[in-house]
Amino acid sequence: MPKVNVYDMAGKVVSEIELSDSVFGIEPNPVAVHQVVVNYLANQRQGTQSTLTRTEVSGGGKKPWRQKGTGHARQGSIRAPQWRKGGIALGPKPRDYSYTLNKKVKRLAMKSVFSDKVATGSFVVLDAIQVDGYKTKTVVNMLKALGVEKKAMIVMPEVDAQVIKSAANIPGVKTALVNTINVYDMVNYDKLIITKDAVAKLEEVYA
Repeated sequence: MPKVNVYDMAGKVVSEIELSDSVFGIEPNPVAVHQVVVNYLANQRQGTQSTLTRTEVSGGGKKPWRQKGTGHARQGSIRAPQWRKGGIALGPKPRDYSYTLNKKVKRLAMKSVFSDKVATGSFVVLDAIQVDGYKTKTVVNMLKALGVEKKAMIVMPEVDAQVIKSAANIPGVKTALVNTINVYDMVNYDKLIITKDAVAKLEEVYA
């Protein structure tokens, strides 16, 4: 079982914790992670882009000139695609880009990211996060004490409005709950800061 240190908010090691092999010690599967990230991004697409076809552009009800004898190419409407201000041929229309993935692939990707974070030292376990009031400075000092210099995601077992709002305006820092984390965010953030209680919940869900 992989072992990691447990820190307090001052950056001091207070204990050690053993992590479940089945969640935090597997061989990462990059293919599953890629599939889940692509699926996440596809599901975020609104698909609301739309262009007007020749039937939707205003005007063009009258044939511009007679069929023969003018020397021009024959035309049926000034709103055909080849005309200026005409309709768009084969343009995008609203559509749904979302699709579903197998649950086993999602679980494998989640475990792969957890295991990779632990293996690379990007998995930081905190004894607890306590903020006295809405104070951004408290969270900033905690991140400095933990040596976090890049993007970090703070994972909590349950909603704590004081922690969430205290970290809300720190660039590159995001807060999340155990039941709301996703593979895309974990890949996107360099450090994963998680409390002991949140680790226990993750092992309960994914073990």
